[in-house]
Amino acid sequence: MQERLAAREAVAAAREARRAERDALKAAENERLLLDAAVVAAAAEAREKADAEAGQAETDRRTSRVVADEAARKAERDRRYAARKARQR
Repeated sequence: MQERLAAREAVAAAREARRAERDALKAAENERLLLDAAVVAAAAEAREKADAEAGQAETDRRTSRVVADEAARKAERDRRYAARKARQR
């Protein structure tokens, strides 16, 4: 009787050890997947940030070009006005 009880306990202990090992493997795999997902999310965030910064730089470049063009047009207009006034005198 004691032997059968000891055998059952040994089987139960082995079963529990296998279950604990499976749970540990699942937890490790889950942790690895979460880490991979975090790395992918961080890369996506960095890519979005870089894209946003590139877009802002393009907008700034375009804005400065428009301002420079406008300043050049005004300077040319002022030069023509001054030349016309000089001819009238």
